[in-house]
Amino acid sequence: MDFITDKQAAIGNKGKGIRSDCFVTMELANTGGVQLELVSKVESMYGEDIRKLLLEILAVYGIEHTRILFEDSGALTPVIAARMEAAIRQLISTDKEFLLPMLDENQYSTSRDRNRFSRLYLPGNTPSLMINAGIHKPDGIILDLEDAVAPNKKYEACFLVRNALRCIDFYGAERMVRINQVPAGLDDLTFLVPHNVNLILVPKCESAGQLRLVNDRIEELKTEFDIKNEIWLMPIIESALGVLKALEIAESRNVVAVAIGLEDYTADLGTRRTQEGSESFFARSMVVNACKAAGIQAIDSVFSDVADIEALRQTVIRSKALGFDGMGCIHPRQIKVIHENFAPDDAEIEKAKKIVNAFFEATSKGLGVVSLGTKMIDPPVVKRAQKVIDLAVTMGKLNPGWRNEFLKVE
Repeated sequence: MDFITDKQAAIGNKGKGIRSDCFVTMELANTGGVQLELVSKVESMYGEDIRKLLLEILAVYGIEHTRILFEDSGALTPVIAARMEAAIRQLISTDKEFLLPMLDENQYSTSRDRNRFSRLYLPGNTPSLMINAGIHKPDGIILDLEDAVAPNKKYEACFLVRNALRCIDFYGAERMVRINQVPAGLDDLTFLVPHNVNLILVPKCESAGQLRLVNDRIEELKTEFDIKNEIWLMPIIESALGVLKALEIAESRNVVAVAIGLEDYTADLGTRRTQEGSESFFARSMVVNACKAAGIQAIDSVFSDVADIEALRQTVIRSKALGFDGMGCIHPRQIKVIHENFAPDDAEIEKAKKIVNAFFEATSKGLGVVSLGTKMIDPPVVKRAQKVIDLAVTMGKLNPGWRNEFLKVE
């Protein structure tokens, strides 16, 4: 290891309103041993444990002489470890990692076609928002390393996101991370792929070539760390060029959904985003059609006014009518509204029941043609109806034994 003795590292967050975090100021020395000053309101209860953890991390990196000021605002162990490791690795050149055990609850993979009605964005350098995010039951939790993190905080955020993937319970939500724009975002993958990330969001995507770079780097890391689970991609289209390349993006390997980011898209057009969305209708339609042609999910942009729940509901209804399968959210209170309005409504469920029942009856009679009344039903219509049924059952809106009840009524 190459020691840098004239440099100080300052990592973390502190100040008014900061909670569940800490701030580490560290400099290396040639003599004097470890000089550790701990400032914490909970020092009487947890001071000994904090000091023990910090000394353990120093020992792993072979640091014997250093001066550290550790200012604690109620940080949990994964946060303390992330902040301390980031400080050390700013001061010394090493590939060594200090990895805490991964929770058993986090060792799951996700399927290509799972529901992605909602995805909750969380800043990747704000631990207080990560700790209990899973209890709100979004379909996906996005730890954001891109726009939500200041440029001078991106390096330290990588350690925090890595530890969150290992140590924070996601309660079954799809474990997502938005990396930085390619090619810079390729470096982020080192902190994600070995730690059971389920899906990578690729921002400002404008070509299939960018996704090839991401896939190639993921495969390199999967081989290096013997990772077997699939890692899916959700590119985000945020420019006019991206919209025109939507189909090649949607057809790229490992892509399970494409999202559209309307703030950047409208800025690229030189126009203003409006609630009715007339300025983005073309782009949203292009993304939806590209996704349907590629057989993947189309995901709408976030709704930024967290206080206007009725406007959000109307936006979700319009989004679903355009063909989107989900949308982003920036506050937990938006999740319920998004789920309720992307879910099949009563009329959709009743129509789907009739179509699926007609299919079963035709199949049982050995008929090659499925009809409902005087109308012929094509296989894609049956497939879409079965998807509505599956969603309704999953969301508790339909009894799994619906067909027996349906036949009694008939």
